Amino acid sequence: MSDDAMKNNADGFSSPACFMHEVDPAYMGLEPEPEVVREWRKGQRRRLIDCRTLLGANEREQRTSLIRHHLDRLLPKIAGRSVSLYWPFLGEPDLRGWMQSAAACGATCLLPVVTEKRKPLSFRSWCVGEELTRGILNIPVPLQGEERRPDIVIAPVVGFDALCYRLGFGGGYFDRTLAALHPRPFAIGVGFDFQEIETIRPQDHDIPMDAIVTDGEIRFRKGNGSVAARMFQG
Repeated sequence: MSDDAMKNNADGFSSPACFMHEVDPAYMGLEPEPEVVREWRKGQRRRLIDCRTLLGANEREQRTSLIRHHLDRLLPKIAGRSVSLYWPFLGEPDLRGWMQSAAACGATCLLPVVTEKRKPLSFRSWCVGEELTRGILNIPVPLQGEERRPDIVIAPVVGFDALCYRLGFGGGYFDRTLAALHPRPFAIGVGFDFQEIETIRPQDHDIPMDAIVTDGEIRFRKGNGSVAARMFQG
């Protein structure tokens, strides 16, 4: 996409394919997973991404609409909160419309920014229509947004399990970021119901989400439902 198109048509693009560099943990400076687990996870990622990208446009939009509805239920009072979202990639739920609604309700919406490989993400504010540029991994990021610490982080999942562990692309950005932020933001993984697996086989660096929101339901990590209610619902 040209720079002019990036500036003027924020809804016209999603994360570029070069983001697949994140699939290789070694590229991103993570400690290597045990070989058997690493290979198993790679296979699960391929399978789950294939399932997601094969969804028809209408079905994906219907499922995404349900996710947006569940996010509204989970986070009905977000005025004054800083909420980090993401650009859709390889069939991920497209929450840019929800981002606009959240901003209209008084939230400050943020986009994650890779400022340096092997480091936690930073977050910059962004509203539809504001200028974007290409970041380190060629992912669109706010050009002049204010850097903020998020109160809520919404991260897409490749897979997830009943304990709210998130299987991502393998780069470890969200895990590294959640470990570094104090106080820790409320972390929500979003995906489709069929992305649930029995276990992601979590490793020491994996940090569970506080909740997983799918087209089917809201799932809380054990003991975290009351936390969400206290922080964001009343």
